[in-house]
Order: sequence, then C-alpha cells, then structure tokens
Amino acid sequence: MIDPAAPTRELVVGCCEDDPALARLLEECLRAAGHVGVFAQTGGQAVRRFVGDERIDVLLLDIGLPDIDGRDLCRVLRANGQHAPVMFLSARDQVHDIVQGFASGGLDYLVKPFAVAELIARIEALARRAEPPPKVPGLHLDPERFALCSGDAARMLTPTEFRLAALLLADAGRVVRRTELIDSAWVPGALVKGNTLDTYLHRLRLHLRELGSTATIHTVRGVGYVLRTAEPR
Repeated sequence: MIDPAAPTRELVVGCCEDDPALARLLEECLRAAGHVGVFAQTGGQAVRRFVGDERIDVLLLDIGLPDIDGRDLCRVLRANGQHAPVMFLSARDQVHDIVQGFASGGLDYLVKPFAVAELIARIEALARRAEPPPKVPGLHLDPERFALCSGDAARMLTPTEFRLAALLLADAGRVVRRTELIDSAWVPGALVKGNTLDTYLHRLRLHLRELGSTATIHTVRGVGYVLRTAEPR
C-alpha cells in the first residue's frame, strides 16, 4: 500500500549548521532518505546561498550560529523572500527558547540530540505545509551590515529596527499585531512603553522614504501595522 503522506519527490533542504560533524551527519541522513542538503556554516553564508534559491523546500537552522542568532536569521531569510518553512535545531530546551523560535517565524523546533527518523519525518511534514506568502519587490535585508536595502542604496538599522523590518517585510500585506511586533523585536520580559513601538516604526518609515521605496507602513488603529507596496499606475 502507498502511504499518501509520504513525499512524492526529492526534497532540497537548506541547512545552516556551524558544527562540521553535525553537518556531515545531516547530509548523510538526508541522502539516505532520498533528499539533498545545501549547507551553510554562518548566517551570512545562508543568506547568500538560500535567498533566491527556489529549489529549497525546507530550512534547518541552528540557533547558536557564530555571527547571528538563528531566529534572527529566520527573520532575515523570510524578509528577503526565502519563504521555505523553517525548523530550528538547538540544544536549548527551555520553553522561552522554543516560544521565541516560533515567534520568529519557525514552524517546528527540534531539540538536540534528536532521532534521525523523527528529523526526516518532520522535514517531510513541513514540506507538505509550505505556502509562499507575498513578496515586497525592491527591498531586502542585509544581515552582515544590519541594513535595509533598495538596489544599491542602504540604510543602517539598529538591532530592534532590524527585527521590526524583518517581520513586516516577511508578512507584507498582512496586519501584524502590536504585541507580535513587540514580542519579535524585544527580549522576553522587556518593558516597552506605549509609544516606544510607534517611535521605532516612525524611524522605519523615514528609512523607507530615504531609500525611495514605494513600500509604506500603515497603521491599523487598535490592531497593529501592515507593510504595503503602492500599486503601479
């Protein structure tokens, strides 16, 4: 009998893992299951290798990378148009770590050490759930410079501005609630005053204007904010 839940094609899995031994193990496990791994060791490498690669079906991201937190990398990849579903691999097993993983855009979280069979099953399940959201043309994030870019122009961002921009870009066209923005941009338990978020979003609007972008951040009163691109006339 054919299992209807089984994958019907070879999957391409983008893996960002800085431990060479674990990267080799992942490559062997994927190959044995009939899939292909594309590997990066740092966040910067991951952006260069994964963004624009439409072959990738699933992303596996380590959280403890040498140059960027894997959760921030997830935001950057999504903001830059790579919307393959993300699974985090991490030795961090505290509830707040797992919650932050999902808040950053991940769809699954697997604690190390893990069973190979479970890893492959979760990868294949994620591939079946993939649905690409809309993109914002012309804009992308550069994690190595912490910059919002449009063409050759760039505006340097603070870490908080960067996280807010990443979430709004990744979910362009969807209203993002204030609580979701605060949870994504500030550390758990941070005291964020009522107008603090508005101040940061005002700065992002200025950055967009100075870049000459047609994208604008609209306020949905009592709910949150949405990033929209003006329709061509």
